[in-house]
Amino acid sequence: MQSVNWETFIFGNGTIDACYSNTALGFPCEQGSIPNIGVDAHSVEDVQAAVKFASSHDLRLVVKNTGHDYLGRSTARGSFLIWTHHLKNITYHETFVPAGAGPSTSHSNAITLGAGVQWYEAYDAVEAHGRILVGGLSARASVGAAGGWISGGGHSALSPSHGLGIDNALQFTVVVASGRHITANAHSHPDLFWALRGGGGGTFGVITSVTYQTHPSVPLVGAFFSGNFTSPETAKGVITEFIRIHPYLAGAGWGGYSFFDNSSLNAFYVALNTSWEAANATWLPFFDFARNASTDSPSPQTFTVPFDSFFSWYRALFSGGMQVGTNVYLGSRLIPTDLVESDHAKVTETLLAIDGVTSWHAIAGGEVSKRKASSAEGASAAVIDAAKVRLTSKVNKLEALVPGAGAYFNEAFPFEKNPQRTFFGHHYGRLRLIKLQYDPKGLFVVANGVGSEDWDPSLNCRR
Repeated sequence: MQSVNWETFIFGNGTIDACYSNTALGFPCEQGSIPNIGVDAHSVEDVQAAVKFASSHDLRLVVKNTGHDYLGRSTARGSFLIWTHHLKNITYHETFVPAGAGPSTSHSNAITLGAGVQWYEAYDAVEAHGRILVGGLSARASVGAAGGWISGGGHSALSPSHGLGIDNALQFTVVVASGRHITANAHSHPDLFWALRGGGGGTFGVITSVTYQTHPSVPLVGAFFSGNFTSPETAKGVITEFIRIHPYLAGAGWGGYSFFDNSSLNAFYVALNTSWEAANATWLPFFDFARNASTDSPSPQTFTVPFDSFFSWYRALFSGGMQVGTNVYLGSRLIPTDLVESDHAKVTETLLAIDGVTSWHAIAGGEVSKRKASSAEGASAAVIDAAKVRLTSKVNKLEALVPGAGAYFNEAFPFEKNPQRTFFGHHYGRLRLIKLQYDPKGLFVVANGVGSEDWDPSLNCRR
């Protein structure tokens, strides 16, 4: 597991069952929350056989695509695993007609990715055709392109220009609880197609492939900011201005990622099909503001750089480094544009009041809006519980800032008080009905997923 904290199992008395890579700790190597046995699927037939076997033997089933899962949905103690990492088929379609659609309903330049394809493989494939793809961005692009990323929504730095991953999905193939291999799109099983686009991974079946719309490869410009501030007041002023301009940035197609606290701000953003001159006109006022505000601190590093394609930008920023997925709990909230526009100072003040570095992901707005804490290995249960308490306090501050706001399911707090509302909102009732239709016995159960409230905390026994 890349997110190694989900390898451990904590008993009610605080005893931890785990196998730590740090053998110097002296603990015995035990199973923890790693599945006892499973299927390394190399074909759809392997997945079907595994689903039927798990169903007939009443096994606790988990599905692992590849990469990481911050909510621990791809593992469980005493479980039977279906691992889809080796479903690596990639098919490029000059013309794609979804199953069940008439010949007049066609899409040009689509790509079908098997469940085990990772983003680095997908980006290489579309680059060969002079196209780009809305996908995940992480060190070495290890995230799976057709699993939890897409079924949780799928954000990207390209989202302000081309929407979320779910906005670009044309078709899924999925093995449901009966063992049937179903094709779901707007014409065939449209209810399941709707549910798979954001209803959560490992909940409605085992995704075996996703077909995406691709987009033309165009030049782009990257914008970069790195600043350390001696004074918290200086940091607050610069970050407040940074947050203030985000509605404009999103509207102009800029997306990206930033990280800040009371002493620093680091950001890297990208916009497609824009000129270097236009990029400078967008960013230079903020760069000048930050430099003028930082008279008591080292001058921040600020620059814009043109790239001939998304592929060049991606290779420059994400081809190295440690893969994403660490010993960590996350918490998040979606911040609405109107709050940023009406009270960006309050947003900044709330975020800076949260201890530690805040990640501010600019992956919504633009086209998206037009469409419908870490702990050390070997830590005790008390230390882990204390981390949960600290993170709960931080999430509560975000909840107070935007009461009732949602969260991005793939990067969220594992211990949400009301996950049905936070992750699915008013869609939950419909998702639950679709879940009952395709999985009436509850074979696919994941933490905080649709229908999980019917089960005890271990997800082994119905309430």
